[in-house]
Amino acid sequence: MSLNGLMKQLGRQFFMTHHPHNQPFAAPLLSNNPQLFFLSRSIVCRNQSLQPRRLTIATMSTTTSDPVHLDTIFKQKKALRTRVRRDLKSMDPTLRSKEDDAIQNLVLDAPWFKSCKRLCAYISCRALREVDTSKLLSEILNNSSKDDYIQMTKTLYVPRVEDKNSHMRMLNISSMNDLIANAMNILEPAPTDVEGNEHQDVMLADHPVDLLLLPGLAFDKSGRRLGRGGGYYDAFLTKYLGLVKERKWKEPFLVALSYSVQIMDDGVIPVTPHDVYVDALVSPSGVIPISEAAKARCQ
Repeated sequence: MSLNGLMKQLGRQFFMTHHPHNQPFAAPLLSNNPQLFFLSRSIVCRNQSLQPRRLTIATMSTTTSDPVHLDTIFKQKKALRTRVRRDLKSMDPTLRSKEDDAIQNLVLDAPWFKSCKRLCAYISCRALREVDTSKLLSEILNNSSKDDYIQMTKTLYVPRVEDKNSHMRMLNISSMNDLIANAMNILEPAPTDVEGNEHQDVMLADHPVDLLLLPGLAFDKSGRRLGRGGGYYDAFLTKYLGLVKERKWKEPFLVALSYSVQIMDDGVIPVTPHDVYVDALVSPSGVIPISEAAKARCQ
């Protein structure tokens, strides 16, 4: 069975209320710890107002460590999640499929994707209504190239959720045979490969990743990202970016994949001090560069 077929089959068996990414946001997560219209396939780069890269910016909910204020922010996030989930649920399946194709094609054709050597990418879950990544993962694992542009052989890391306390690792896989269905019927890497060897953890790798492809519930054009409330990605990104700084590596390019209905007006998404900003969005209409790094890559 193809990767896409297996992901669809597992998605039909999934009960959203049991997935750890859907658990309510808990106060302990505030520590420093922490899913086409066939347009032109050229990258669409739009000039957006520049915001400081990966720094928390004041919005409708000014960032603060005050418990009362943080509680207000969490309530605002919960309300926004409910709204976006409703919009995703009502999204026409044909439109969803077209947007999935458009977004994946834009990523595959992007120079920053083709030239990257190592990357982290999520395995999409249909039940969570995440932007599909099955085509991207297949292309990476098959090391295929569609044109004369230099196609780098890539090292791929994908998430494995270890518990319900925001602990998620990114493990290296080289084949879809490295993936298993977890207790919630979501594909993730097994602890070891078919030969019994442990999959390499990106936190223990000798070299940094160039790119991270991120899921989420909502985004804006200033780089804010709203997750599902579990804190898994913010916790991982905070930890990994700390490692990058410690080892004096070049910061990875953080790219979120977003359906049209997931892009919010600036100021709608509340933020807290632990939130990590993205460098760019890929939507069905093109790549939206946000940080200086993203704008340089899209020139």
